[in-house]
Amino acid sequence: MKAEERFVASHRGKWSKRGVPHRGWVCIGIEDLRESKTVCQMCESQPIRYVHRMQHREYPDILSVGCVCAGNMEDNIKAARERESVMQSRAGKRKRWLTRKWKVSAKENPWIRADGYRIIMRRRVAGWAWAYTISAEEYDLVLHSRTNYSSLDRAKLAAFDHLTQLILNEQSQA
Repeated sequence: MKAEERFVASHRGKWSKRGVPHRGWVCIGIEDLRESKTVCQMCESQPIRYVHRMQHREYPDILSVGCVCAGNMEDNIKAARERESVMQSRAGKRKRWLTRKWKVSAKENPWIRADGYRIIMRRRVAGWAWAYTISAEEYDLVLHSRTNYSSLDRAKLAAFDHLTQLILNEQSQA
């Protein structure tokens, strides 16, 4: 039994507090902190890297929790593990993102196709900053970054993170 499973079974943290619902939660998002730098807000014990944001209609706060607590809270451990698996896969892809072969357009903008999207990098503000555009290849969607990035690599990583959120949103709606 993993540590987080023991914390749930032993009713650690909010699992033992009155007024905190144990079931009926909904995951409204997941985030990769890139290292275990926070503690699950439900069991209040497990360090977590992949944060599942959980919401309940009868509880005022959104809780940031680990995979096992999220699965128990929504009564679907399989869904929580699948979300976390997607995030782990995306973390590996993010590490390789900057080393991928980017094409260069006629306007000298680096671009790439990934996960059904086309990502185009472009210079902004008299050439000192970078931004990105993400467009879906199979439906009508074009998104532009709202932030200027000081380097091409920072803009590429921001585009990857935005793309990851798009993919997760699509999967949660499916």
